[in-house]
Amino acid sequence: MIYDIRHVTTYSYAAPVSATRCALRLSPRCDGGQRVLRSAIELTPEPTRRRERLDFFGNRLVEARIDTAHTRLRITLEARVAVRRRAAPAAALTPAWETVRANAAASKSLDAESPAHFLFAGRLTPLLEPIAAYARESFPEGRPVLEAALDLMRRVHADFAYDPKATQITTPLAEVFARRGGVCQDFAHIMIAALRGLGLPTNYVSGYLRTLPAPGQKRLEGADASHAWISLWCGPAFGWLQLDPTNDLFVCDDHIVLAIGRDYADVSPIDGIILVSGRQKLSVSVDVKAVEGRNDEARPERGRLDAAGI
Repeated sequence: MIYDIRHVTTYSYAAPVSATRCALRLSPRCDGGQRVLRSAIELTPEPTRRRERLDFFGNRLVEARIDTAHTRLRITLEARVAVRRRAAPAAALTPAWETVRANAAASKSLDAESPAHFLFAGRLTPLLEPIAAYARESFPEGRPVLEAALDLMRRVHADFAYDPKATQITTPLAEVFARRGGVCQDFAHIMIAALRGLGLPTNYVSGYLRTLPAPGQKRLEGADASHAWISLWCGPAFGWLQLDPTNDLFVCDDHIVLAIGRDYADVSPIDGIILVSGRQKLSVSVDVKAVEGRNDEARPERGRLDAAGI
């Protein structure tokens, strides 16, 4: 599947901004069954300084500084990405979750994909006993790790309501868990805390999910949004496998990865500092369009998603 992506973020300020510094993780990754054919990020006004590099986890990062006074900042990503992921393995063939936990704890590697980085609490994903206890119901002794994780994902999807008004980016995870509601960022954080609470390495994935309109409805340009899901390490033989708890499905060719990290704090698409007094207004437009090789049977008719972190 090949996609064209256009993601436009516009900040409008009530008073002139004298300086802006920002870090952008908006460029799609080129790994894991995903190939970037082209990608460009444009900022208006033009930055005084701009640098592009990879961060520790291999995410493509643009760092920019704007010293020209401005009342409007526009950030535009345009990319073409080819996605062809491996099929989901037979869950029953994955190792017992206790074996995966032991392998992760014994890992001596500190490279970017090492499970060691994703075992502990993150800034937004504390290890909470009520969440770990919730996860244990899906992880009886000796159960294959992917089979148990899929069961946990099914329960999260069933027990937690998708409600964009229930939480904000700053809502503590304990409160999200108590409310049993939230958006894709919250679903991912709950899964991460649940799995890490059992000693299983889990990371946060930001990106996009292609959606189609309901039958008979015209597809709206710019109506897509950012999305978030998780990746679970299932041992050396199976590696990292991605799960989408918001939609209760194994990540397929309709998911496009931007960045991975320990939780949302590592992968915020747009982060930075501005010097300004007065209010600001934010508008976001995201369009994900398949341009070749449609495969509609492999995806839900309408995915649940939200503008996580924008």
